[in-house]
Amino acid sequence: MSPDWGEVQKGKREHVTVGRVLTLFAPYKLYVVGVLICILIGAALGVIPAYLTAQIIDRAIGGHDAHLLVTLSIATVVLVLVAGLVGVLQSYLNNVIGQRVMADMREKLYRHLMDLSLRFFGRNKLGDLMSRFNNDIGGIQNVVTNTFVSIVSNVVTIIVTLVFMIAFNPLLALVAVIIVPAFAIPTRQVGKVRRRLSRATQEKLAEMGSFLEETLGISGILLVKNFVRQDYESGRFNKTSREIMALQIRQNMVGRWFFMFIGLFSTLGPALVYLVGGFEVIGVIKGHVTVGEIVAFVALLGRLYPPTTQLMNVWVDIQGSASLFDRIFEVFDEPRDIADQPGAPALPPVQGHIAFEHVDFAYVENREALHDLSFEVQPGQLVALVGPSGAGKTTVTMLIPRIYDVTGGTVSIDGHDVRDVQLYSLDAQLGMVTQETYLFHTTLRENIAYGRPAATEDEIIAAAQAANIHDFIMELPEGYDTIVGERGYKLSGGEKQRIAIARVILKDPRILILDEATSSLDSHSEALIQAALEPLMRQRTTVVIAHRLSTILAANTILVLDHGQIVERGSHRDLLAQDGMYAQLYREQFRAETERMTALQAAAEIA
Repeated sequence: MSPDWGEVQKGKREHVTVGRVLTLFAPYKLYVVGVLICILIGAALGVIPAYLTAQIIDRAIGGHDAHLLVTLSIATVVLVLVAGLVGVLQSYLNNVIGQRVMADMREKLYRHLMDLSLRFFGRNKLGDLMSRFNNDIGGIQNVVTNTFVSIVSNVVTIIVTLVFMIAFNPLLALVAVIIVPAFAIPTRQVGKVRRRLSRATQEKLAEMGSFLEETLGISGILLVKNFVRQDYESGRFNKTSREIMALQIRQNMVGRWFFMFIGLFSTLGPALVYLVGGFEVIGVIKGHVTVGEIVAFVALLGRLYPPTTQLMNVWVDIQGSASLFDRIFEVFDEPRDIADQPGAPALPPVQGHIAFEHVDFAYVENREALHDLSFEVQPGQLVALVGPSGAGKTTVTMLIPRIYDVTGGTVSIDGHDVRDVQLYSLDAQLGMVTQETYLFHTTLRENIAYGRPAATEDEIIAAAQAANIHDFIMELPEGYDTIVGERGYKLSGGEKQRIAIARVILKDPRILILDEATSSLDSHSEALIQAALEPLMRQRTTVVIAHRLSTILAANTILVLDHGQIVERGSHRDLLAQDGMYAQLYREQFRAETERMTALQAAAEIA
């Protein structure tokens, strides 16, 4: 690798970033044109008062012309008023452009994240993604809103001002601009340092966001309190907070010495103009400048040096914000590894036949989670997946709705490879109930109707009744309008499970994927959930990760997985007769449950 390669790539990346930022403004061309017109009018109006000042001093006051003095004074006030109104219009258009661009970025970023696969979220912290939304997009707001206008406005102002200066007096114009290069020389280096510090700061803010997400969530704060780790976690937070503080102090102080010297040069310019202009007036230097022209010239310096300083500031701000744009575009550039094939058809209404044919899958390269897996599920059948932890049961259920793509073989529904149909049409015909039930911080009604927002009240109630949760909901003071709290923390595990079952019943999918979680529930909740699952699974193709003996006994086929392969398959009776892994699992996991069920039945008979 050549020594210059990294710098070349860096230059290319900066060029690409600037180009992509400019494309964000493309939908608002008319607004941009309006801003440009306002800038041109404002720049022209801004230099005229200096000319009028010279006329007031040299002609009106010097010529003792009261009428001209009044006229020029009124004209100056009118020009300032008109310039102010143009500035207000420019500010409005500028803010509309900036805020719309910001909204576009937020909305496109969120939509893009929605389209990324679970693999992406598995390797990225939620806090970091939140930081991209809050800190990174928030950090570029000033640049997006003001930078473009600031650059154009300052450049136009400088050009118009220089033209007027040269028209006034070429010598004084040369004196005024001779110190301008001193403004620009250190700017590039200051910008590089700001960019580096800005990226480091945003990464630390993302780290803090992840930390807060982990420790202040319901599950996290319970864990912290349970193990009495408040002091330890506070110490970790304080350490990160101090590191952010130090970075932000350095970031804010970078270039302040530079800008102090810029202020010094800004006072040096008028002094040189007074010196050279005064020499012309008193005859030390040959020239024809008037006192009024000198005063007007110094006034024009106020429209030359401040815009030049602002341009330098803008460049430094751009360099600081470039790292934020880089972080945002990193997410935009994340490829969609689960996407529709070009021209993919919609999956027609299915009967529910599922086929795995020689399926291989790996979460990470060279480490297969599934190997040469083949099985079929006929429409309306119930297939139970059993096996030790890490056998690949959950992975199988993730491949049917194409949450992940197989690395070998095919998964098909009614003969359609799931990779060849539109994802939306596939998801519409599948329903999932996972072990970890997730509820949004909203009403029970909205949580149940999440899969069918247009469902009627009667349909929602019918789904809740089928899931054995309606009576519980009606006992609540707010009924279906009860807010469940973050992740449904106000509800018990069994209640959340039944809400999730009601949600799937309302969706009415043809294929059901179920990961039972009843092992951690009390017998009453377990019985209610089992009763809710029976109508849910009836006449639907169901693939279930089974933890309950009742589910296993109801299955048409039991698939026993171990190390990503099917090692046994058949009915409960047949698998027990084989005395293999299933028989061992049965003796370890289900015998106690069988004895308990037998005892309960005997007690019921005696009663």
